[in-house]
Amino acid sequence: MLEYHSIQSLVDAAQEKGCTISELVLADQSVQTETPKDELFRKMQDNLHVMQEAVQAGVDKDLKSTSGLTGGDAYKMQQYAQGGGLCGNFFTQALTRAIAVSEYNAAMGKIVAAPTAGSCGILPGTILSLMEDRDMPEETAVMALFTAGAFGMVIADRASIAGAQGGCQAECGSAAAMAAAAMVEMSGGTPEMCAHACAIAIKNQLGLVCDPIAGLVEVPCIKRNAGGVACAFAAAEMALAGIKSVIPVDEVIDAMREVGDSMPCALKETAQGGLATTPTGIRLKEEIFGA
Repeated sequence: MLEYHSIQSLVDAAQEKGCTISELVLADQSVQTETPKDELFRKMQDNLHVMQEAVQAGVDKDLKSTSGLTGGDAYKMQQYAQGGGLCGNFFTQALTRAIAVSEYNAAMGKIVAAPTAGSCGILPGTILSLMEDRDMPEETAVMALFTAGAFGMVIADRASIAGAQGGCQAECGSAAAMAAAAMVEMSGGTPEMCAHACAIAIKNQLGLVCDPIAGLVEVPCIKRNAGGVACAFAAAEMALAGIKSVIPVDEVIDAMREVGDSMPCALKETAQGGLATTPTGIRLKEEIFGA
């Protein structure tokens, strides 16, 4: 059975068996959990459907979080996307989906924490957009989630997926890496390309701090989900073009752990530094909590 401690071990095993990483992981999970593969597939399919439902609910123009800090931006992005934007409809719709799911999370809606609630918009923003734009069968997207999940397990084991431990690089950075790998597989890339996409995405978010206003997963978290989508697309495109990460993926993940360990506590979800302690950040906290 597979040990989810190394991306390279996943790549090597998939190459040896001549299969995709998702096929390898699904088969391994079936053995480990003594669960039929079709049942595991249906459970993952349910996750995909929750993502789709969160997008639909999140674009409501009247949606607001309990704090009142966020809501309605996904609707604005959706309206703007109809004109194509600077980068075309595909990209702007991806941003719409990421913001929608993140705003729905802030409004206490049902989401898939992938890998966390604070980074929940990145996988839907990328995978659902690619599936729709390329008219891919749903099965392709579901299988890609197994790849994303396996990469996330390695990141969690070697580093962290928690902002309180590793900063936002551990949340939005990990989500972007998972999404980049998943999109590469969806696009016919090799397991090795998936690994390079993961590495490139993490490198591009290395050092990102977690500094939520008033300690809430809203500002700047929601907009960072949109930024994570852009990072994931850039990483996937480079990997599919044959561009490789000079630093091996597992070393990149280890570096993320070291960066997180050296990051001051004030920049790890405590709302004691960064944007949270700007004059506006402090004022918003006082308005929300009255102190």
